Amino acid sequence: MPNTMTAQDDLDARIPTNMRTLLLLEALGHSDRAMTPTEMNAFVGLPKQTVHRLCATLEAEGFLVRDGDGKGFRAARRTRLMASGLLHAGWANIARHHILAEVAGAVGETVNYVVPEEAGMRYLDRVDTRWSFRIQLPVGTNVPFHCTASGKVFMASLAPKSRAAFVNTLELNQKTAKTHVSAEALMLELKRIAKQGYAEDDEEFLDDMVAVAVPVRDHFGRYVASLAVHGPSQRMTMPNAREMVPTLQSAAEKLRETLFS
Repeated sequence: MPNTMTAQDDLDARIPTNMRTLLLLEALGHSDRAMTPTEMNAFVGLPKQTVHRLCATLEAEGFLVRDGDGKGFRAARRTRLMASGLLHAGWANIARHHILAEVAGAVGETVNYVVPEEAGMRYLDRVDTRWSFRIQLPVGTNVPFHCTASGKVFMASLAPKSRAAFVNTLELNQKTAKTHVSAEALMLELKRIAKQGYAEDDEEFLDDMVAVAVPVRDHFGRYVASLAVHGPSQRMTMPNAREMVPTLQSAAEKLRETLFS
């Protein structure tokens, strides 16, 4: 059977369906005036009939309203409320960063807010130490579960059966001479972490780096993220790191009250 797809069909298929209305609203957001479907489409590049159909749907659902001349569209109340709500939600990120900055000032080392993802623990936010000698793990970095303080805090937060199942899925790669490569040894440490409420990384992930981490929980006691401090072992010894735990725990409580109140 011959291929009967037209150039317009191919253009339509390149943009996922669930992205098309967002792209149209994004185009409108770049303008300081009402825009016609043709003008919006100059930013998007969809077939003309598709754009008109999407604009009609957005109008019917209350996201767009026609301008005075009836040709152009502008954001309706529903879109404006959504946009202001998204902007308002940004206050939580600002507040979180300020709390991290307070901790960094108190302990004098780098403080991280770390969340679990498929690829490992991801650095979502951080405040660097003011020392020029520091360990660079920028925001967006993914680190392993099994040999980092933040990863071990996350795993320790799981119910025992879930914890065992999770550990069994991991490749316990040797990162340093101190890395746990035995599932049994790791499970014993996770049990201890669950009881004591914090985790340590004594040069298990990187040589010459130590870290401690505590869980950040919501009002239901569910794990949300790890709050961690790390630094070079030449300046931050493991005993020093343990002394920082109460400061981290106090900050984790403040994060709970701020983010989940």
